Amino acid sequence: MDEYIDIVDNKGNPTGRTALKSEAHKNGWYHNTIHLWLYTKKGEILLQQRSRKKAIFPLLWDVSVAGHIDAKETIEQAALREAEEEIGIKLKSDHLEKIGVELHKSEYNNGKIKDYEFHNVYISELKVALRDLIPQPEEVEDLKLVSFAEFESLLKNSTTNSHFVSTNKSYYQFILNAIKKKLNK
Repeated sequence: MDEYIDIVDNKGNPTGRTALKSEAHKNGWYHNTIHLWLYTKKGEILLQQRSRKKAIFPLLWDVSVAGHIDAKETIEQAALREAEEEIGIKLKSDHLEKIGVELHKSEYNNGKIKDYEFHNVYISELKVALRDLIPQPEEVEDLKLVSFAEFESLLKNSTTNSHFVSTNKSYYQFILNAIKKKLNK
């Protein structure tokens, strides 16, 4: 879907401009996204397998919920909307804990897609069963819960197992550490 998004500068400050997402990716304009990582009290992390229809990294496993922030939408509103759209879960603002902002700057398809995004990263406890989640077929191929140990093993072998985006290793480690700290594990 090609929605309008707000354009920010290379420090993440609003510019007052909006553009279609496709134009932002074509021109390398900085913009905001949300990443929401869901975890259980048992020490599991919800992973989403990207749809086979995705232009970038189809079928790889990644963040529980992610998406662009629509023009004039707050970051928190986008996190709640994306959670409901992508996996059918209704969260409230007080369920979200912001753990940071990560700049992700990559180019794909020989420079045709310039992905210059500030990931606004949240964590939240998953309080429903995996079977109760409803994956959005256009975005999500599958969902699974993995233990911290399995997450670490998958991450350690990400250059050979075609599981995670291997270039994002430090980002995934940051997420794992933040969730472990939250659960005091």
